[in-house]
Amino acid sequence: MFGIVRPCRHRLGEGLKAQWMAHLCGLCLALRGDHGQLARIVTNYDGLLISVLTEAQAERADGGRRTAGPCPLRGMRTASVAQGEGARLAAAVSLVLAAAKVRDHVADGDGLLARRPVALAARRVATSWGRAGARTGSSVGFDTAVLLDAVDRQTGIEALAGPGTSLLTVTEPTETATAAAFAHTAVLAGRPGNAEPLAEAGRYFGRLAHLLDAVEDREADAAAGAWNPLTATGTSLTEARRLADDALHGIRLALRDVEFSDGKLAHLLLAHELRRSVDRAFGTESCGHPATAGPDGSFGAPVRPGGPWAPQGPVDPNNPFGGEPPRPGNRGLLAGCAVALGLCCTCKVCCADEFEGPWSRRKREGWCSDCGNCDCSCCEACQCCECCECCSCDCSC
Repeated sequence: MFGIVRPCRHRLGEGLKAQWMAHLCGLCLALRGDHGQLARIVTNYDGLLISVLTEAQAERADGGRRTAGPCPLRGMRTASVAQGEGARLAAAVSLVLAAAKVRDHVADGDGLLARRPVALAARRVATSWGRAGARTGSSVGFDTAVLLDAVDRQTGIEALAGPGTSLLTVTEPTETATAAAFAHTAVLAGRPGNAEPLAEAGRYFGRLAHLLDAVEDREADAAAGAWNPLTATGTSLTEARRLADDALHGIRLALRDVEFSDGKLAHLLLAHELRRSVDRAFGTESCGHPATAGPDGSFGAPVRPGGPWAPQGPVDPNNPFGGEPPRPGNRGLLAGCAVALGLCCTCKVCCADEFEGPWSRRKREGWCSDCGNCDCSCCEACQCCECCECCSCDCSC
């Protein structure tokens, strides 16, 4: 499982946790139902936001939920899961972008994909996913060509990027693709007036996704000699954090112009959990702390020991980076799939304090790794902290 919005069940509360799981399972089952068991491995946290936004705008209908059968990841329990066009749009977007990712790994010869037979098999899988995503997108009125165009332009932009190139030039294709997907949820929900503000929110979300991925991969990419947007453009962590905070603010402003039927979960994920994702990527905390400057002049909340900025205290000769040491390169497609299945079958994704990402090998937190550590008191009405200063929220409860 991958994505930047990974909420803790403790902070969601029982009601919103059930909604969130309904969309996660709904995306997984939509992938399986339309495209087979293998397609389920592209289920991701960010993709389910498409389903969340669609339902949040729509008037509730009886067809919005169905009861799914027992699943190992739910402890062999049945559950109410999301269904319909929102889940199918989320599946289409996830498939098309996953297909592009696989083709990118094949082109780079990553891991096992350097071997010709494996590369050929991966290309077939990518081609199948791309076509399937296009069919599903077309069935809900979404042209996936905008996603493919963004992927194609991304390669050319990265090839030309260098010191002095604006980081926003590099993130633009991701912004455009995400904006299109977010805006189409307004069409599916029958609220065309929401398309413009949701496109704006999607643009900022795409920027954040690209930025946080670059920040989290910076050290690993440097160790592996891989291309990284921050290194290639000479962008400092200070500037990256400024852009991230600006994107967070832009998303909140855009959401204020969206007409929701029930926007509680969407607000929590995009206004609150997204900030936690930024803090996690930059190694900072936000709850209950005033903003201070980091060692390199960056702003935000105080730096955690072992964060991506300078190490604090004596330097460990066995770990001079002060945090997680450089990781080995990414796993190939098949090896990553095998690890992903193992993580899911052993429930480490939800129960482990920390586990290694199946493809990126980045350290991930389990869904409930920080349950019980939240000291914010949240109201049921909007899931917003009662003292909004404690989480730097600029929304009005």
